[in-house]
Amino acid sequence: MKKVAAVIMHAPLGESMGERLVEQGREASSRDLVTMLHRAGMERIFFITCDKEVACQLSRTEVRLLSLAKEEPFHFGKSLKQIIDKERLDGLLYFGSGSGGLLTTDRVAGLISFAQRAKRGALFNNFYSCDFAAIAGAKDLLGAALPQIDNSLGFVLSDLGFPCFALPCEVATQFDIDTPTDLLLLAAAEKGGEAMRAFLEEQRLAHPTIPPLIKRLVDRSAHLYLIGRINPATWAHFEREVACRTSGLIEGRGMRAYPKHEGILLQETLQEMGIHRFFKLLSRLADAAIIDTRPLLSKGGALPPAADRFASDLFRPELIDDSLWREFTREAKAASIPILLGGHSLVSGGLYLLAEACWKDHDLRRRLHPETIDWKKEPS
Repeated sequence: MKKVAAVIMHAPLGESMGERLVEQGREASSRDLVTMLHRAGMERIFFITCDKEVACQLSRTEVRLLSLAKEEPFHFGKSLKQIIDKERLDGLLYFGSGSGGLLTTDRVAGLISFAQRAKRGALFNNFYSCDFAAIAGAKDLLGAALPQIDNSLGFVLSDLGFPCFALPCEVATQFDIDTPTDLLLLAAAEKGGEAMRAFLEEQRLAHPTIPPLIKRLVDRSAHLYLIGRINPATWAHFEREVACRTSGLIEGRGMRAYPKHEGILLQETLQEMGIHRFFKLLSRLADAAIIDTRPLLSKGGALPPAADRFASDLFRPELIDDSLWREFTREAKAASIPILLGGHSLVSGGLYLLAEACWKDHDLRRRLHPETIDWKKEPS
Protein backbone atom coordinates (compact mmCIF):
# COMPACT_ATOMS: atom_id res chain seq x y z
CA MET A 1 0.00 0.00 0.00
CA LYS A 2 1.36 3.39 -1.00
CA LYS A 3 1.89 5.85 1.85
CA VAL A 4 -0.13 8.94 1.02
CA ALA A 5 -0.92 12.09 2.99
CA ALA A 6 -2.76 15.37 2.51
CA VAL A 7 -0.84 18.59 3.11
CA ILE A 8 -2.64 21.91 3.65
CA MET A 9 -0.47 25.03 3.78
CA HIS A 10 -1.77 28.21 5.40
CA ALA A 11 0.21 31.44 5.21
CA PRO A 12 -0.87 34.16 7.66
CA LEU A 13 -1.69 37.60 6.34
CA GLY A 14 -1.56 41.02 7.94
CA GLU A 15 -3.84 42.82 10.36
CA SER A 16 -5.88 44.94 7.95
CA MET A 17 -9.63 44.38 7.71
CA GLY A 18 -9.39 42.69 4.29
CA GLU A 19 -6.48 40.48 5.27
CA ARG A 20 -8.18 39.27 8.44
CA LEU A 21 -11.33 38.50 6.45
CA VAL A 22 -9.43 36.41 3.89
CA GLU A 23 -7.39 34.59 6.53
CA GLN A 24 -10.49 33.66 8.54
CA GLY A 25 -12.27 32.58 5.37
CA ARG A 26 -9.37 30.31 4.45
CA GLU A 27 -9.49 28.79 7.92
CA ALA A 28 -13.20 28.00 7.49
CA SER A 29 -12.52 26.55 4.05
CA SER A 30 -9.74 24.36 5.49
CA ARG A 31 -12.08 22.96 8.12
CA ASP A 32 -14.57 21.97 5.43
CA LEU A 33 -11.77 20.43 3.38
CA VAL A 34 -10.53 18.41 6.35
CA THR A 35 -14.06 17.07 6.80
CA MET A 36 -14.12 15.94 3.15
CA LEU A 37 -10.67 14.36 3.44
CA HIS A 38 -11.72 12.35 6.48
CA ARG A 39 -14.92 11.21 4.77
CA ALA A 40 -12.90 10.12 1.72
CA GLY A 41 -10.70 7.93 3.94
CA MET A 42 -7.60 10.11 4.25
CA GLU A 43 -5.97 9.35 7.61
CA ARG A 44 -2.80 11.46 7.39
CA ILE A 45 -3.60 15.16 7.14
CA PHE A 46 -0.91 17.74 7.83
CA PHE A 47 -1.63 21.42 8.36
CA ILE A 48 1.42 23.66 7.97
CA THR A 49 1.28 27.18 9.37
CA CYS A 50 3.02 29.67 11.61
CA ASP A 51 -0.32 31.09 12.79
CA LYS A 52 -0.81 29.77 16.34
CA GLU A 53 -4.46 30.87 16.51
CA VAL A 54 -5.42 28.97 13.35
CA ALA A 55 -3.35 25.98 14.46
CA CYS A 56 -5.31 25.88 17.72
CA GLN A 57 -8.61 25.83 15.83
CA LEU A 58 -7.49 23.06 13.43
CA SER A 59 -6.08 20.95 16.27
CA ARG A 60 -9.67 19.96 17.06
CA THR A 61 -10.19 18.37 13.63
CA GLU A 62 -7.73 15.45 13.97
CA VAL A 63 -5.00 16.94 11.80
CA ARG A 64 -1.28 16.87 12.46
CA LEU A 65 0.11 20.36 12.93
CA LEU A 66 3.51 21.45 11.71
CA SER A 67 4.52 24.88 12.95
CA LEU A 68 6.89 27.13 11.03
CA ALA A 69 8.97 29.95 12.41
CA LYS A 70 7.11 33.18 11.69
CA GLU A 71 10.35 35.11 11.27
CA GLU A 72 11.61 32.95 8.38
CA PRO A 73 10.34 33.64 4.84
CA PHE A 74 7.94 30.89 3.81
CA HIS A 75 9.16 28.62 1.02
CA PHE A 76 6.53 26.31 -0.46
CA GLY A 77 8.95 23.90 -2.13
CA LYS A 78 11.22 23.42 0.87
CA SER A 79 8.26 22.87 3.20
CA LEU A 80 6.77 20.30 0.85
CA LYS A 81 10.04 18.38 0.56
CA GLN A 82 10.51 18.38 4.34
CA ILE A 83 7.23 16.61 4.93
CA ILE A 84 7.77 14.15 2.04
CA ASP A 85 11.17 13.24 3.49
CA LYS A 86 10.09 13.10 7.14
CA GLU A 87 6.98 11.00 6.48
CA ARG A 88 8.52 8.94 3.63
CA LEU A 89 5.54 9.68 1.42
CA ASP A 90 4.93 7.89 -1.88
CA GLY A 91 2.15 10.27 -2.85
CA LEU A 92 0.43 13.37 -1.57
CA LEU A 93 -2.44 15.75 -1.95
CA TYR A 94 -1.40 19.39 -1.67
CA PHE A 95 -3.86 22.23 -0.96
CA GLY A 96 -3.40 25.92 -0.38
CA SER A 97 -5.67 26.77 2.55
CA GLY A 98 -8.15 28.70 0.40
CA SER A 99 -8.63 25.92 -2.16
CA GLY A 100 -10.59 22.67 -2.28
CA GLY A 101 -13.34 23.84 0.06
CA LEU A 102 -16.08 23.13 -2.50
CA LEU A 103 -14.90 19.62 -3.41
CA THR A 104 -17.21 16.66 -2.76
CA THR A 105 -16.17 13.46 -1.03
CA ASP A 106 -16.16 11.62 -4.38
CA ARG A 107 -13.85 14.23 -5.93
CA VAL A 108 -11.46 14.00 -2.99
CA ALA A 109 -11.50 10.20 -3.21
CA GLY A 110 -10.50 10.53 -6.86
CA LEU A 111 -7.52 12.69 -5.90
CA ILE A 112 -6.44 10.13 -3.29
CA SER A 113 -6.67 7.35 -5.87
CA PHE A 114 -4.46 9.32 -8.26
CA ALA A 115 -1.82 9.90 -5.56
CA GLN A 116 -1.73 6.13 -4.92
CA ARG A 117 -0.83 5.28 -8.53
CA ALA A 118 2.20 3.12 -9.18
CA LYS A 119 3.49 5.43 -11.92
CA ARG A 120 4.50 8.95 -11.07
CA GLY A 121 2.35 11.82 -12.24
CA ALA A 122 0.68 15.05 -11.16
CA LEU A 123 -2.94 16.14 -11.35
CA PHE A 124 -3.64 19.88 -11.02
CA ASN A 125 -6.71 21.99 -10.49
CA ASN A 126 -4.95 24.50 -12.76
CA PHE A 127 -1.68 23.50 -14.39
CA TYR A 128 -0.80 27.12 -15.16
CA SER A 129 -1.46 28.43 -11.66
CA CYS A 130 -1.68 25.63 -9.10
CA ASP A 131 -3.95 25.94 -6.06
CA PHE A 132 -4.12 22.22 -5.29
CA ALA A 133 -2.70 19.04 -6.76
CA ALA A 134 -2.41 15.25 -6.37
CA ILE A 135 1.09 13.86 -6.88
CA ALA A 136 2.13 10.22 -7.33
CA GLY A 137 5.84 9.45 -6.99
CA ALA A 138 6.41 12.16 -4.38
CA LYS A 139 9.87 10.85 -3.43
CA ASP A 140 11.15 11.95 -6.85
CA LEU A 141 10.67 15.54 -5.70
CA LEU A 142 13.29 15.34 -2.95
CA GLY A 143 16.21 16.09 -5.23
CA ALA A 144 14.39 18.77 -7.24
CA ALA A 145 14.47 22.54 -6.91
CA LEU A 146 10.83 23.28 -6.14
CA PRO A 147 9.43 26.84 -6.38
CA GLN A 148 8.98 29.28 -3.52
CA ILE A 149 5.25 29.63 -4.26
CA ASP A 150 2.82 26.98 -5.46
CA ASN A 151 1.58 28.73 -8.63
CA SER A 152 4.36 27.44 -10.88
CA LEU A 153 4.44 23.86 -9.56
CA GLY A 154 2.96 22.52 -12.80
CA PHE A 155 5.75 23.99 -14.92
CA VAL A 156 8.42 22.64 -12.56
CA LEU A 157 7.05 19.09 -12.43
CA SER A 158 6.57 19.04 -16.20
CA ASP A 159 10.23 20.04 -16.65
CA LEU A 160 11.16 17.18 -14.27
CA GLY A 161 9.44 14.71 -16.58
CA PHE A 162 6.27 14.14 -14.56
CA PRO A 163 3.23 13.33 -16.70
CA CYS A 164 0.88 16.21 -15.87
CA PHE A 165 -2.90 16.24 -16.01
CA ALA A 166 -5.61 18.81 -15.28
CA LEU A 167 -8.99 18.46 -13.60
CA PRO A 168 -12.13 19.62 -15.43
CA CYS A 169 -12.76 23.35 -15.18
CA GLU A 170 -15.70 23.80 -12.79
CA VAL A 171 -16.45 25.82 -9.70
CA ALA A 172 -15.10 23.21 -7.25
CA THR A 173 -11.74 22.96 -9.01
CA GLN A 174 -11.27 26.61 -9.96
CA PHE A 175 -12.51 28.42 -6.87
CA ASP A 176 -9.86 29.67 -4.45
CA ILE A 177 -10.14 32.16 -1.60
CA ASP A 178 -7.51 34.66 -2.57
CA THR A 179 -9.23 38.00 -1.98
CA PRO A 180 -12.27 39.38 -0.11
CA THR A 181 -14.21 39.36 -3.39
CA ASP A 182 -14.12 35.55 -3.41
CA LEU A 183 -15.86 35.43 -0.04
CA LEU A 184 -18.43 37.99 -1.17
CA LEU A 185 -19.25 35.79 -4.17
CA LEU A 186 -19.54 32.69 -1.99
CA ALA A 187 -22.05 34.55 0.16
CA ALA A 188 -24.01 35.73 -2.89
CA ALA A 189 -24.09 32.20 -4.33
CA GLU A 190 -24.88 30.65 -0.92
CA LYS A 191 -22.08 28.14 -1.41
CA GLY A 192 -19.66 26.45 0.96
CA GLY A 193 -19.49 23.68 3.53
CA GLU A 194 -20.83 23.84 7.05
CA ALA A 195 -17.90 25.80 8.48
CA MET A 196 -17.88 28.28 5.60
CA ARG A 197 -21.61 28.90 5.72
CA ALA A 198 -21.42 29.55 9.45
CA PHE A 199 -18.53 31.98 8.92
CA LEU A 200 -20.33 33.87 6.14
CA GLU A 201 -23.50 34.10 8.19
CA GLU A 202 -21.53 35.55 11.08
CA GLN A 203 -19.80 38.12 8.85
CA ARG A 204 -22.98 39.21 7.02
CA LEU A 205 -20.95 40.36 4.04
CA ALA A 206 -22.36 42.85 1.54
CA HIS A 207 -20.98 44.66 -1.51
CA PRO A 208 -22.62 47.62 -3.29
CA THR A 209 -22.13 46.39 -6.87
CA ILE A 210 -22.64 42.61 -6.68
CA PRO A 211 -26.50 42.67 -6.60
CA PRO A 212 -26.89 45.05 -9.59
CA LEU A 213 -24.15 43.24 -11.53
CA ILE A 214 -25.87 39.89 -10.99
CA LYS A 215 -29.10 41.38 -12.39
CA ARG A 216 -27.25 42.33 -15.57
CA LEU A 217 -26.22 38.70 -16.09
CA VAL A 218 -29.82 37.56 -16.71
CA ASP A 219 -30.68 40.55 -18.91
CA ARG A 220 -30.30 39.63 -22.57
CA SER A 221 -30.09 43.30 -23.54
CA ALA A 222 -27.13 43.95 -21.20
CA HIS A 223 -23.45 43.97 -22.14
CA LEU A 224 -20.79 42.81 -19.65
CA TYR A 225 -17.08 43.53 -20.08
CA LEU A 226 -14.44 41.13 -18.68
CA ILE A 227 -10.81 42.15 -18.12
CA GLY A 228 -7.92 40.07 -16.81
CA ARG A 229 -6.34 36.61 -16.66
CA ILE A 230 -9.31 34.71 -18.04
CA ASN A 231 -9.06 31.11 -19.18
CA PRO A 232 -10.83 30.90 -22.58
CA ALA A 233 -12.61 27.71 -21.42
CA THR A 234 -13.92 29.56 -18.36
CA TRP A 235 -15.12 32.45 -20.51
CA ALA A 236 -16.84 30.02 -22.90
CA HIS A 237 -18.66 28.34 -20.00
CA PHE A 238 -19.66 31.68 -18.47
CA GLU A 239 -20.98 32.98 -21.80
CA ARG A 240 -23.12 29.85 -22.27
CA GLU A 241 -24.63 30.18 -18.78
CA VAL A 242 -25.55 33.88 -18.66
CA ALA A 243 -28.11 35.76 -20.72
CA CYS A 244 -26.16 38.98 -21.29
CA ARG A 245 -23.64 39.61 -24.05
CA THR A 246 -19.98 39.48 -23.04
CA SER A 247 -16.89 41.16 -24.37
CA GLY A 248 -13.46 41.46 -22.86
CA LEU A 249 -9.72 41.45 -22.91
CA ILE A 250 -7.54 38.55 -21.73
CA GLU A 251 -4.19 39.80 -20.46
CA GLY A 252 -1.58 38.83 -17.88
CA ARG A 253 -2.07 35.04 -17.81
CA GLY A 254 0.84 33.30 -16.07
CA MET A 255 1.65 36.56 -14.28
CA ARG A 256 2.90 34.77 -11.12
CA ALA A 257 3.55 31.26 -12.35
CA TYR A 258 5.69 32.26 -15.34
CA PRO A 259 6.43 35.98 -15.00
CA LYS A 260 8.26 37.95 -17.67
CA HIS A 261 6.76 41.35 -16.82
CA GLU A 262 6.26 42.48 -20.41
CA GLY A 263 4.08 45.52 -20.91
CA ILE A 264 0.34 44.85 -20.96
CA LEU A 265 -1.68 46.56 -23.69
CA LEU A 266 -4.52 47.77 -21.49
CA GLN A 267 -2.08 48.83 -18.77
CA GLU A 268 -0.29 51.06 -21.26
CA THR A 269 -3.62 52.35 -22.58
CA LEU A 270 -4.81 53.13 -19.06
CA GLN A 271 -1.68 55.18 -18.38
CA GLU A 272 -2.08 57.19 -21.59
CA MET A 273 -5.84 57.64 -21.27
CA GLY A 274 -6.03 58.33 -17.55
CA ILE A 275 -8.20 56.50 -15.04
CA HIS A 276 -11.16 58.89 -15.14
CA ARG A 277 -11.44 58.70 -18.94
CA PHE A 278 -11.01 54.93 -18.83
CA PHE A 279 -14.04 54.45 -16.60
CA LYS A 280 -16.05 57.04 -18.50
CA LEU A 281 -15.43 55.13 -21.74
CA LEU A 282 -16.07 51.75 -20.10
CA SER A 283 -19.37 53.01 -18.68
CA ARG A 284 -20.44 54.16 -22.15
CA LEU A 285 -19.56 50.85 -23.83
CA ALA A 286 -20.81 48.37 -21.23
CA ASP A 287 -23.57 47.88 -18.67
CA ALA A 288 -21.29 46.20 -16.11
CA ALA A 289 -17.67 45.12 -15.78
CA ILE A 290 -15.59 42.51 -13.95
CA ILE A 291 -11.94 43.50 -13.61
CA ASP A 292 -8.94 41.47 -12.48
CA THR A 293 -6.93 44.46 -11.26
CA ARG A 294 -3.60 42.75 -10.58
CA PRO A 295 -2.12 42.67 -14.11
CA LEU A 296 -3.80 45.96 -14.99
CA LEU A 297 -2.31 47.93 -12.08
CA SER A 298 0.99 46.10 -11.45
CA LYS A 299 4.08 48.25 -11.82
CA GLY A 300 6.78 46.25 -13.59
CA GLY A 301 5.25 43.09 -12.12
CA ALA A 302 5.21 44.53 -8.59
CA LEU A 303 2.03 44.85 -6.53
CA PRO A 304 1.26 46.94 -3.45
CA PRO A 305 0.72 45.20 -0.08
CA ALA A 306 -2.29 42.92 0.34
CA ALA A 307 -3.88 45.54 2.60
CA ASP A 308 -4.13 47.94 -0.36
CA ARG A 309 -5.27 45.27 -2.84
CA PHE A 310 -7.96 43.94 -0.53
CA ALA A 311 -9.21 47.42 0.38
CA SER A 312 -9.59 48.04 -3.34
CA ASP A 313 -11.64 44.83 -3.74
CA LEU A 314 -13.90 46.03 -0.91
CA PHE A 315 -14.30 49.52 -2.46
CA ARG A 316 -12.56 51.21 0.48
CA PRO A 317 -10.26 53.78 -1.22
CA GLU A 318 -9.80 55.68 2.06
CA LEU A 319 -7.81 52.69 3.39
CA ILE A 320 -5.41 52.52 0.41
CA ASP A 321 -1.90 54.03 0.60
CA ASP A 322 -0.87 53.39 -3.02
CA SER A 323 -2.00 56.43 -5.04
CA LEU A 324 -2.66 54.51 -8.29
CA TRP A 325 -4.80 51.88 -6.60
CA ARG A 326 -6.60 54.50 -4.52
CA GLU A 327 -7.56 56.56 -7.58
CA PHE A 328 -8.56 53.48 -9.59
CA THR A 329 -10.78 52.22 -6.76
CA ARG A 330 -12.38 55.61 -6.23
CA GLU A 331 -13.25 55.91 -9.93
CA ALA A 332 -14.55 52.32 -10.09
CA LYS A 333 -16.79 52.99 -7.10
CA ALA A 334 -18.10 56.21 -8.64
CA ALA A 335 -18.74 54.69 -12.09
CA SER A 336 -22.27 54.78 -13.45
CA ILE A 337 -22.26 51.00 -14.05
CA PRO A 338 -21.70 48.19 -11.50
CA ILE A 339 -18.05 47.16 -11.46
CA LEU A 340 -16.53 44.26 -9.55
CA LEU A 341 -12.82 44.28 -8.68
CA GLY A 342 -10.65 41.35 -7.62
CA GLY A 343 -7.76 39.06 -8.50
CA HIS A 344 -7.29 35.99 -10.68
CA SER A 345 -9.80 33.96 -8.67
CA LEU A 346 -12.51 36.48 -9.58
CA VAL A 347 -12.17 35.65 -13.29
CA SER A 348 -11.72 31.91 -12.73
CA GLY A 349 -13.80 30.30 -9.97
CA GLY A 350 -15.65 33.58 -9.45
CA LEU A 351 -17.18 33.45 -12.93
CA TYR A 352 -18.50 29.94 -12.26
CA LEU A 353 -20.08 31.16 -9.02
CA LEU A 354 -21.65 34.19 -10.69
CA ALA A 355 -23.08 32.04 -13.50
CA GLU A 356 -24.90 29.97 -10.85
CA ALA A 357 -25.85 32.80 -8.49
CA CYS A 358 -27.52 34.94 -11.15
CA TRP A 359 -30.31 32.39 -11.73
CA LYS A 360 -31.09 31.85 -8.04
CA ASP A 361 -34.40 33.75 -8.02
CA HIS A 362 -35.48 32.86 -11.56
CA ASP A 363 -37.81 30.00 -12.37
CA LEU A 364 -36.85 29.72 -16.04
CA ARG A 365 -33.30 30.01 -17.34
CA ARG A 366 -33.29 31.95 -20.60
CA ARG A 367 -30.49 30.18 -22.45
CA LEU A 368 -29.38 31.98 -25.59
CA HIS A 369 -27.23 29.23 -27.07
CA PRO A 370 -28.92 26.36 -28.94
CA GLU A 371 -27.45 22.89 -28.87
CA THR A 372 -25.07 22.01 -31.73
CA ILE A 373 -26.22 19.29 -34.12
CA ASP A 374 -23.84 16.48 -35.04
CA TRP A 375 -24.55 15.98 -38.74
CA LYS A 376 -23.04 12.48 -38.63
CA LYS A 377 -25.69 11.34 -36.17
CA GLU A 378 -28.70 13.43 -37.13
CA PRO A 379 -30.98 12.21 -39.95
CA SER A 380 -31.03 14.31 -43.09
